[in-house]
Amino acid sequence: MQVPSHVEYEKAKSVEHALELLTRFGPEARVLAGGHSLIPMMKLRLAQPETLIDINGISGLSRITVADGELRIGALVRHGQLLASAVAAGHFPVLRDAEQVIADPIVRNWGTIGGSLCQADPSEDLSAAFGALRAIAVIQGRDGSRRVPVREFHLGPYETVVAPAELLTELRVPIAGDGSGSAYEKVSRRVGDWSIAAAGAVLTLSSDGTVTEAGIGLAAVGAGHFVSTAAEDFLRGQPATDAVFGQAGQVAAEHCQPAADQRGPVDYKRHLTGELTTRALRRAAIRVRARAGGQTV
Repeated sequence: MQVPSHVEYEKAKSVEHALELLTRFGPEARVLAGGHSLIPMMKLRLAQPETLIDINGISGLSRITVADGELRIGALVRHGQLLASAVAAGHFPVLRDAEQVIADPIVRNWGTIGGSLCQADPSEDLSAAFGALRAIAVIQGRDGSRRVPVREFHLGPYETVVAPAELLTELRVPIAGDGSGSAYEKVSRRVGDWSIAAAGAVLTLSSDGTVTEAGIGLAAVGAGHFVSTAAEDFLRGQPATDAVFGQAGQVAAEHCQPAADQRGPVDYKRHLTGELTTRALRRAAIRVRARAGGQTV
């Protein structure tokens, strides 16, 4: 039986208390939220923290609210909570789409949004979705908070900008106007598995159907910061047509860096990247038009 090495346990009562504990125990301490990534790593001795700081009892970090023109999602919001949120889905269907294909109900009912982003797994779906949305991460330290674009949040696989004595407390997404829509597409080996490839798309269209802004998030295919800026640049100023979306998909495929593994060879993953980007863009555009007609898709 695989068991973790010895570890001390502390339960934080507030954000300030959590930061105090992180400072006291230093870089060998780890934050425990949902634990669905950390605990398995500890069992395999891939992670051997000296102290676990449990933040699950902190009030205020598990809320989904709208304030000052932003959707605000606390770091302790569970995947199932975000999936069930009519507010989040109403503004950003890409979040509902992504949550529907993340893991299984057991994991979704306990795993947290903040924990998923901080794990920084290259195949993590929400990092691609929030990257496409140009979300902002709010990071709290002993001397105050700082706002970091999600596109600058990940430094590499399993590494983020959150310092040892800091805590991710919230994700904020600027709410777009009626001319915006979003969608997420994923292919995996089985339901709830990590992605072979996945793509999220956020589109803003003018009244004549021209793309005025685009966000393209990619997971599991080696895209820098989980996004394809090349495909976004290509889309701006273009008509929102299937032909253009297909070209954007090819741009995204050409500019990612997938690695061959048990889930498939490089050429297959590039093909999926192009196809999924195209599908996500197409569905995002359909949602823009449906929203303009007072419908929900």
